[in-house]
Amino acid sequence: MNTSPSIKILCLRPESDSDIPLPRYMTPNSSGMDICAAIETDIVLEKGAVTLIPTGFAVAIPTGFEIQIRPRSGLAVNHGIGIINSPGTIDADYRGEIKIAVINLGEKNYTFHRGDRIAQMVVKKVYQAELKVVEQLDETDRNSGGFGHTGR
Repeated sequence: MNTSPSIKILCLRPESDSDIPLPRYMTPNSSGMDICAAIETDIVLEKGAVTLIPTGFAVAIPTGFEIQIRPRSGLAVNHGIGIINSPGTIDADYRGEIKIAVINLGEKNYTFHRGDRIAQMVVKKVYQAELKVVEQLDETDRNSGGFGHTGR
């Protein structure tokens, strides 16, 4: 039984972005689909800078799902390029163009080119929780121990 959601995708500029691949899984067991840059000209991202990179597409995600935008490991390790709000969330009711908020945490400026694979998108099931106000919470071994509390 296939439980994978069907996601509608709209190419926003088909006449000018026909050379930009749609998001796609690069291997049979990939969790995320690679997303490409739909930019007109190169974008030089200076070290420490943040910018939005357009993808040229919008999606309709079924209720009960989200898309998470995550960094590509090669860009992160080799160039220090990350997603500023990683993971970015695309909600099921958003219909605008998907844009990728990248940050350059590397030591050098980085140049994005048209069609570069810039991020990956992962489709995830979501649940909307019901919050219940209580007088106290149950105790655990950790209890209120904060960052680094469970060891090094």
